[in-house]
Amino acid sequence: MGNQVAFSIRLRNALSARLFRLRYGRRLAAFGPGTNVVRPEMLIGAHNISIGAGVVIAPNVYLAAMEIIPGNKPTLTIDDGTRIGRNNHIFATSRIHIGKRVLTAGNVYIADNSHGYEDPDVAVLDQPLLQLAPVSIGDGTWIGNGASVLGASVGRNCVIGAGAVLRSNVPDHCLVVGAPARIIKRYDRVQDRWRRTEPDGSFRNGGD
Repeated sequence: MGNQVAFSIRLRNALSARLFRLRYGRRLAAFGPGTNVVRPEMLIGAHNISIGAGVVIAPNVYLAAMEIIPGNKPTLTIDDGTRIGRNNHIFATSRIHIGKRVLTAGNVYIADNSHGYEDPDVAVLDQPLLQLAPVSIGDGTWIGNGASVLGASVGRNCVIGAGAVLRSNVPDHCLVVGAPARIIKRYDRVQDRWRRTEPDGSFRNGGD
């Protein structure tokens, strides 16, 4: 019974990915060969979205590149070989670039914008969006379950821990945890090993 259920799920996902290609393949700005997008929750601004080759996007993902903020031409780019987990929410009003071979777990939120809340007498829902800095996720980075990246750039081969809320830039080869997120380890090329850091990413004097 278990094998039959697994086969049924794989078949359903394969059919869904094929239907997505037929429906949206030519509407996207780019859609690479061997890419599978399975049962997305929502797709907004397809003409502003570029997806590379060999990308896998799991079910119930929200992809948006929306022309909401005046003067902005939004772009959302997902490079070759990246794997996007279930229930991710990726929302660009300016620019989001996710590099090659990036891996995200479930329920990850990536955005280059935020809701305004300046007026205390107006519901946040009714206040304009605020444009944050563009978002860039470096090649080979892993983003853990429930993490958020908001108006920040992340370097290559980083680890963003589960539940982290990242709002500031992170250089290459860092381990980041917490809300607000902080760097706790970074790879030292001179010593050829991972070392503990201060929250700003500088190595601890005499530390590991």
